[in-house]
Amino acid sequence: MLIILESSRYSEPLLINFKSVVAMLNLIYIVLISILFLVYGWSLYNVPILTAGVKYLRGSGRKSERKCLEKRNLPTFSIVVPVKNEGKVIGRLLDALLNLSYPADKKEIIIVEDGSTDGTLDICMEYAEEHPLNVKVLHRPFSNGKPSALNYGIKHAKGEIVGIFDADSVLAPDVLLNVCEYFEDDEVAAVQGRTLSINSEENMLTKFISYEEAVWCEAYLQGKDVLNLFVHLKGSCQFIRRDVLERLSGFDEDVLSEDMEISARLTEKGYKIRYAPDVRSWQESTADLRQLFRQRTRWFRGTMEVAFKYGRLMAKLNRKSLDAEATLFGPFILIASLLTYLAAFFTFFVPVPLDVLWQVLMRFTAVITTFTLLVCGLALIYVSKPRKVANVLWLPFIYFYWSLQTFIALYAVMLILLRRPRGWVKTEKKGVIANSTMILVE
Repeated sequence: MLIILESSRYSEPLLINFKSVVAMLNLIYIVLISILFLVYGWSLYNVPILTAGVKYLRGSGRKSERKCLEKRNLPTFSIVVPVKNEGKVIGRLLDALLNLSYPADKKEIIIVEDGSTDGTLDICMEYAEEHPLNVKVLHRPFSNGKPSALNYGIKHAKGEIVGIFDADSVLAPDVLLNVCEYFEDDEVAAVQGRTLSINSEENMLTKFISYEEAVWCEAYLQGKDVLNLFVHLKGSCQFIRRDVLERLSGFDEDVLSEDMEISARLTEKGYKIRYAPDVRSWQESTADLRQLFRQRTRWFRGTMEVAFKYGRLMAKLNRKSLDAEATLFGPFILIASLLTYLAAFFTFFVPVPLDVLWQVLMRFTAVITTFTLLVCGLALIYVSKPRKVANVLWLPFIYFYWSLQTFIALYAVMLILLRRPRGWVKTEKKGVIANSTMILVE
């Protein structure tokens, strides 16, 4: 209702100001509603992907038997591992690599030692002297980040397939034998294996991350693979044909998420990436919030920058390219989802009459959140061996943990907007093993 003071000479300015405020509020309302629709649309789009992954986990898509590959037909591998100040874990990794169930003459291990100051180089050299035919150490006196180290190692690689692992990885003995089957398909240019937590039982945070990783890999990435959508690489336990890497001129050294960038580039060029749940590697989950914040900030910022760089994928109008862009814009959707929390708070605690559309959207928020959590709960049950129904009790904690990450994503986008310098942040590894279900390498 407008109040017009006719007797006042200020009535016209008051009326104009009131109309301006109303117009501004209407604009804000429309923007908020549009953002909510965007968040809901993205969420609904991903539910079938998660569902397809859960269906696969129930056994409908698993391999019934493994083909017997002849030794003479096995491809050659170059395992490239960039390391810097990894003295606590590098020996464990090298032991696992040397004990792989794969012909020694068909694999080489390339360690790119990137200016360590803790004795990592000495440990690597000891292994190289003991296994001169299989272990090669490339020393660089300074570090330019992981992508640079990878490119340096790839230049010295001779294998048909390049495998990339982090220094804290512990590989399952059959990892190379299993991944070979995926590369029998000539259309497959890259394969992402499953990464598991080696310290999931260290504390509550590592438990959260291990379950998050399990749902992400075994439900989300598996669902994308089943539906022939965009499967992205994760930086470790990943394999790429060497000739494809050479055609793409290696990894982009100017990005923070080199794995996501090359995944987008492979998709743009029409190459196929597969997810391989039976290609397994264990690695450390971040055990404290400070390290988690730094790690996820780099991940989110790197992914958002790749999303802008490859926005042109949307112009291709095919489902894999569109899915790639939807995946890359995930951190932005995560930030936008903050609005749902604020809207819920406003709805329940502010005594203001709301229109029908807003009330419907708030109810829809509850429905879609509940359904998504239900699908994630099913994934948590099926990722455990044996299956554990009790895993669903972690859902409320995981939900709040995911909510925390919305604020990390917001911080990352602020760094982009403020044009803060980009720098590679290394996640420190402690060499902790706290997983009773892990298959130890002898």
